[in-house]
Amino acid sequence: MKVKVEVFLRKDVFDPQGKAIVNAIHHLGYEGVASVQVGKVFLLEINGDRETVEKQAREIADKLLANPVIENFTLSILSD
Repeated sequence: MKVKVEVFLRKDVFDPQGKAIVNAIHHLGYEGVASVQVGKVFLLEINGDRETVEKQAREIADKLLANPVIENFTLSILSD
């Protein structure tokens, strides 16, 4: 089963990459862009039933892929 894990900084954590990208976008003349949030996407392929796969993916994301102090993550099951 394929699982997508998206990891982003929490809203209250400053995102220097996002700010730099916004500045570059404004420099290109696109003044309407208010913010950019930079994140990471992980695609996992895990064998097992849906419940087990989701549980394992959540544990992997929480223990390895995301820093729970400064990041949040979301999971999406892409295929059965």
